[in-house]
Amino acid sequence: MSGALAAHARRLADGIAALGFALPQETVDRLLAFGELLLKWNKVYNLTAIRDPREVITHHLLDSLAVLPCLERVERLADIGSGGGLPGIPLAIVRSGLIVSSIEAVNKKASFQQQARIELQLGNFSVINERVEKVAPDRLPGGAADGVISRAFSSLADFVQSSGHLVAAGGALYAMKGVQPADEIAALPAGWAVTAVHALQVPGLDAERHLLVIERA
Repeated sequence: MSGALAAHARRLADGIAALGFALPQETVDRLLAFGELLLKWNKVYNLTAIRDPREVITHHLLDSLAVLPCLERVERLADIGSGGGLPGIPLAIVRSGLIVSSIEAVNKKASFQQQARIELQLGNFSVINERVEKVAPDRLPGGAADGVISRAFSSLADFVQSSGHLVAAGGALYAMKGVQPADEIAALPAGWAVTAVHALQVPGLDAERHLLVIERA
């Protein structure tokens, strides 16, 4: 392949192997193609603060894929405020059977995601350009999702209050965080509780990463 990520393709392949995944080359190529789109659009639309191709591999692609083993039971995933489509688009690329709905309020970011959906032919990915508080569960494919994920919310309480209505019975919210936020856990609204905390190891990323699972108490 050609493009800014071509020189870092081995880093992605090695990272995928370190995560324990065995992906077809076609899938790896689609991940790289998504990364190229992100870099291209970022020059004009400021989708992400990350502009270094090496960091697109680690901070975006591999960081997104690191949560995949924790989502084994999730069949319909809503990605809240995903900006450049993270983690939703990489997850949709790798798990073709996962139905991913991205809810993004910023027009230019939603437009990028729509273009990525078209160019990457992601039939299992859709975009809703709306504030999450205004999105009714019946607007998602199949209704309320069994998994609602975000890595962009400022606090767990905000995440629960704005997105909890999209979680189906028996489902969960999945919050991607850096350092485990004890103060945010303590401030969760009544009726919700953290039921699991997964420490994530992102290949090539020397920083703490955690995935918090939040369910109705």
